[in-house]
Amino acid sequence: MRAVVLEDFGGPEQVRVAEVPVPEPAAGQVRVRVRAAGVNPVDGAVRAGVFGGAGQRIGLGWDVAGEIDAVGPGVEEWAAGRRVVGLHYGPVKPLGTHAEYAVLDASAVAAAPERVEDTVAAALPLSGLTAARAVDLLGLAPGGSVLITGAAGSVGGLAVQLAAGAGLAVTALAGEGDEAFVRSLGATGFVPRGSAPAARFDGVLDTAVLGAPALDLVRDGGVYVGLIPGAAPAAERGVRVVEQEVAADGAHLARLVALVDEGALTLRVADTFDLDDAAKAHTALAAPGTRGRVVLTVS
Repeated sequence: MRAVVLEDFGGPEQVRVAEVPVPEPAAGQVRVRVRAAGVNPVDGAVRAGVFGGAGQRIGLGWDVAGEIDAVGPGVEEWAAGRRVVGLHYGPVKPLGTHAEYAVLDASAVAAAPERVEDTVAAALPLSGLTAARAVDLLGLAPGGSVLITGAAGSVGGLAVQLAAGAGLAVTALAGEGDEAFVRSLGATGFVPRGSAPAARFDGVLDTAVLGAPALDLVRDGGVYVGLIPGAAPAAERGVRVVEQEVAADGAHLARLVALVDEGALTLRVADTFDLDDAAKAHTALAAPGTRGRVVLTVS
């Protein structure tokens, strides 16, 4: 089968498609015939060597949408032919989801949303689970105020919708041209990038990874949630600083799928590329101002 791999670190030119054996599901696993797979910033970080793994072949891809092709021993909740989405966690692995077939733990997949096709569904797992966990970690009661940085991005846009759905008063920080869009997602306040808001917030969800400048926007005793482990600023003024790290959680993913099918969660795809054009997808991933997820399709 074809799979997207790295054998050296660097730019998009290091991304190549190789012929590798079709993986077999072990106990508690399922094999998915991949139809679409999101290309995420973490894939670019893996390509750049941020997570190490020099000297070994690394497979790329975390998100997947497709149908189950085979199940391993002990798997009773899934059967071949079921359409699913899932998250293949881990930055350094021999095979990822950017391939014709991917093996995942059965607990990492959920029934795919019926409302959208695979190309769109592939934008949900990593961004959705990241946004949902971050909103949960805010720990704010309905009516609490939250500023979401990078609110027009893939994670930020989902976080705006989830936070608004949880009854929070959401202010979005994004580019000037994104105001109408983030308000359509549920933000009731807007701060143009580079501007300072008039007041501090109960919480800040920092999807843009601004760090200390975003912490300054949290009221004393509030909460700051960062997305990159080890990158959050030091706590001050009684602010609770927490970092979210995504996990493969099929049950939580199923709740997000339900929101998609209810029309309460909108997914965005910026561009699609065939699996054989994975290097081009990585170039598109790095382009400034990308709105929505870049997705690989597999035919």
